[in-house]
Amino acid sequence: MITLLDNRALIKLTGEDSLDFLQSQFSNDVKKIRDNEIQINAYCQHQGKITALIWVFKKDEIYYLSFPESLNNIVLAKLNMFKLMSLVEIEDLSKNVYQYGLINEDSDKSFRINDNLSLLTSIEPLQDSYNNYQWETACVNENLPEIYIETYEKHIPQALNLDINEFGVSFTKGCYPGQEVVARMHYLGKPKRRLFRFASNVEVLIGDSLDVENSESIKSSGQVIRVAKEGNEFHFLGVFELKHIDDQIFLNNDRNKPVKIIHE
Repeated sequence: MITLLDNRALIKLTGEDSLDFLQSQFSNDVKKIRDNEIQINAYCQHQGKITALIWVFKKDEIYYLSFPESLNNIVLAKLNMFKLMSLVEIEDLSKNVYQYGLINEDSDKSFRINDNLSLLTSIEPLQDSYNNYQWETACVNENLPEIYIETYEKHIPQALNLDINEFGVSFTKGCYPGQEVVARMHYLGKPKRRLFRFASNVEVLIGDSLDVENSESIKSSGQVIRVAKEGNEFHFLGVFELKHIDDQIFLNNDRNKPVKIIHE
């Protein structure tokens, strides 16, 4: 299945300092990116909270960054602020290139995210493609997190499970914004929140809170970060407190809106 991802920005980086620049900005080891493969990266602020999740891929040694369109201005401003005197050119291709999500499709021109999902870019629209809600369903089922404007700078990489098997974080690559906080949690602490998949019979929106009774947390026990509707049910990914995973969970602190964790 080919789905049109009309809600994503695309940025191209060229110049002899492009690789070193990206290596200094993102959480993963950009130097290990392989051809025809997407690498997931967290772009963090100084406290380790994620500004955006970036899909990084390269073609002919040119680097491309794909992420939700709602964060485009924020990411562009941050990249340009840190670029300083680096020999890097940053070009916004969002309005000139189509992005497509491939679900269980093979293409020698696509960039693989995992065994089932990949990204295809094209300067011309494809004739046969579906709307992106099928893509959201596939990503939720694959536990693939995302950060949108509603959730940016709310969560550290560990809360999105990016540290597991170093899926989105390298602990040996060196410095990047927020690296000290992320590394300290990895070596000296344990995350209190992790990413889980949930289901609900009522409407769920990105940014909604997940609450339990008698929580001692100052803020909500969790937050919805990605949503897909399947029939009359909503499946979604949420960051949630580990100590409350066996408790009854409610949406937006409403006892009439229970949700359940999908245990795999």
